Amino acid sequence: MNHSTTYSLGDRTVNRLGYGAMQLAGPGVFGPPKDREAALAVLREAVALGVDHIDTSDFYGPHVTNQLIREALSPYPDNLTIVTKIGARRDEKGGWLPAFSPDALTSAVHDNLRNLGRDVLDVVNLRVMFDVHGPAEGSIEALLTPLAELQRQGLVRQIGLSNVTAAQVAEGRRICEIVCVQNQYNLVHRDDDALIDALGRDGIAYVPFFPLGGFTPLQSSALSDVAKRLDATPMQVALAWLLQRAPNILLIPGTSSVTHLRENLAARELVLPADALRDLEGIGRAAA
Repeated sequence: MNHSTTYSLGDRTVNRLGYGAMQLAGPGVFGPPKDREAALAVLREAVALGVDHIDTSDFYGPHVTNQLIREALSPYPDNLTIVTKIGARRDEKGGWLPAFSPDALTSAVHDNLRNLGRDVLDVVNLRVMFDVHGPAEGSIEALLTPLAELQRQGLVRQIGLSNVTAAQVAEGRRICEIVCVQNQYNLVHRDDDALIDALGRDGIAYVPFFPLGGFTPLQSSALSDVAKRLDATPMQVALAWLLQRAPNILLIPGTSSVTHLRENLAARELVLPADALRDLEGIGRAAA
């Protein structure tokens, strides 16, 4: 277990506990926020508290979170790394659909540039949508090659992958440099254990989405018991476990509440003792 405070994201070094902007959009990540001023306040407070890695996408809303980020934080601090993702779109009811033709990917990059107010995107994750619910095998060469070309044009600095298998990561690395992988992973969902360790050996960041369970928050009596012993919240313990799981894990928990944001960021100071780690490991084994 490792509790270092920073890690490399390609050629940038970022604090390992960042912020995910998805929850700033409306219900189902669709439409405007319930409270626009509160959403802006969360973004400003995150940066004020040392967050230098924000995760977003122009299909959150769509366009909503990127426009909020621009309003709240532009002109951007020099040390702020904004990671976005492309490869999906929303239908008129908020459904998630693949959008990874060369034209769709090019349009998505330009949409992100415009709505964020950037000349170049720091990191773009290609979200592979062979299956909207999780990784599914299949070649990603035809999807990744157009993004690599946009990188050569200078519109994208660095490239990552999302919702991918280990085989797709290996294929992607033969096409271009991959600086991060963003898949679902948390105390309960542990399918990527081997992938995390393999990426760590090569200095590649792993960014769990739904680190707290996403739309179905983590619930476990063992997690609650550990939190009570440590005078912490269950979500703080879940985040601390991820920070100690591997040094290459970068976290992007999302919230639309300043109070919850502060609680999440307090997990940076929480070090889990050996007995707590043993109890938490049991959660993953029970779910396997």
